[in-house]
Amino acid sequence: MTFEIKDDFYLEGKPFKVISGSIHYFRVVPEYWRDRLEKLRLMGCNTVETYVPWNKHEPQEGVYDFTGGNDLRRFIKIAQEVGLYVILRPAPYICAEWEFGGLPYWLLQDPQMKLRFSYEPFMKKTANYFAQLFPQVTDLQITQGGPIILMQVENEYGSYANDKAYLRQIAQLMIDNGAEVPFVTSDGPWDDMLVNGTLPDIALPTINCGSDIKKWFQTLREFHGEKKPLMVMEFWIGWFDAWGDDHHHTTSVEAATKELRDVLAEGSVNIYMFHGGTNFGFTAGANYYEKLAPDVTSYDYDALLTEWGDTTPKYEAFQKVISEYVDLPQFELSTKILKKAYGSVKAGERVALFQTLDRLATPVHSAYPLPMEELNQGTGYIYYRSNLGGPRMIKDFRLISVMDRVNLFINEQPLMTLYDQEISEKQAFQLTAATNELGVLVENLGRVNYSVKMNHQHKGIKDGVIVNGAFQSEWDIYSLPMDNLDQVDFTGEYVAGQPSFTRFELKIDEVGDTFMALPGWGKGFVTINGFNLGRFWEVGPQKRLYVPAPVLNTGVNEIIVFESEGKVGETIEFSDQPDLG
Repeated sequence: MTFEIKDDFYLEGKPFKVISGSIHYFRVVPEYWRDRLEKLRLMGCNTVETYVPWNKHEPQEGVYDFTGGNDLRRFIKIAQEVGLYVILRPAPYICAEWEFGGLPYWLLQDPQMKLRFSYEPFMKKTANYFAQLFPQVTDLQITQGGPIILMQVENEYGSYANDKAYLRQIAQLMIDNGAEVPFVTSDGPWDDMLVNGTLPDIALPTINCGSDIKKWFQTLREFHGEKKPLMVMEFWIGWFDAWGDDHHHTTSVEAATKELRDVLAEGSVNIYMFHGGTNFGFTAGANYYEKLAPDVTSYDYDALLTEWGDTTPKYEAFQKVISEYVDLPQFELSTKILKKAYGSVKAGERVALFQTLDRLATPVHSAYPLPMEELNQGTGYIYYRSNLGGPRMIKDFRLISVMDRVNLFINEQPLMTLYDQEISEKQAFQLTAATNELGVLVENLGRVNYSVKMNHQHKGIKDGVIVNGAFQSEWDIYSLPMDNLDQVDFTGEYVAGQPSFTRFELKIDEVGDTFMALPGWGKGFVTINGFNLGRFWEVGPQKRLYVPAPVLNTGVNEIIVFESEGKVGETIEFSDQPDLG
């Protein structure tokens, strides 16, 4: 089969309007992939688009994973079975409000690293990754009987840089690794982005925007300079939430539907997002303009399907518009999904972090603090401990190049909490004990996924700790990626006010999707049966975590809540209703 870009898109020689929706396989449990894809097809879409996050598939350099929830090949094959074509965006960079924009943390182990530039070490590591990624998908291109009709070169590069040599190298790497389908780029249609980020001779420029479609299509038409298909690669129909926002972002159904009608009247579309899904674990990214804005666990996005997969009024309105262009398919959904309210569960065992620290990590001793990256740690927390000596006034205490959130302790008792820009400010405090041990618990709240801060995303303590004007030396450092909570020793002591682990048992007769609330709790994350649901934080707006049924078992389910602020409740609650704020 053939898919071509000429004056229009052509499938097997016939004009083809791409009507696509975004589903990120890595934000949905694989047991629900088919359900989400079927709902996309039933809305009338003929294509699904997905990013590919490098850091999910190569979490440590040279260690690759295309299994389970990372089985991109299976997701693409299910899409074909459902009757969908596929747009693949393999990056290396994806943005997507995802940890580090999909780049693996270990790139920062090179002190000279220049991300997303024609920098030889970056290109070599990208080439190594592509050599593993592309064998998963090359035979799934439409040229070989598969559903992939388009691949994207990089992502929104025009808002980052204008290194055309780099873009051409990425495109050539894709070709060298077997890419045969047509290429596209996607950029904002304003300022210099189209000029910076496109390769019109080898990739069709497309645009990303959420409003004023007619205006931006005219801009794109003028940029093309000749008759080429118009496409919005990211038609933003919602938005994402950051911790501390005062509400969950939503958009007008009427306004979004009008814009969809304008898109389809002149060109093709990929709806971003059709289904947002969830930033499970520590995968949420962050933005940074005037201040740090880490993304919440939910990636609901006010999409056409909710985070938990329900259709919405916006879905129905879009389906009606799409039905004016295609015949809507009709078939029964194949996945039975229930919602369950399991009620309140009382806390069981509880232990302070410091009482089980040596079970979770073997300390590394260093004359100076080391950031996560130098300890081969990508996400989670890191704890630093050093002896400050005897009683005295500390007049000048500063943390130098430290991200993102810090809990300070003296002799394991809370001293203060610092966040973002507060971290570098000078602090003062009194030491009163004969011996004073400083503890610094640093949390990675998600590496920035967009713009100029990306080259400066070392987490933990990068430079050092100033105590009365001088760098403090001799540190014990505990890496806490929190991926081994089976090692937590709950026979240890709980100390009020300290970070802690609390264990619960949820006993159920039937599994179903549910929503977990933590009344009275401060900040932390939750695992169920070893699966990391993601972060919670009392600042909101998100108030409940989505728990998909496939992570639950009939019978006993072990739940572990880590809380960093010394603010714990005595119960957790399971409802059949979400609360995104």
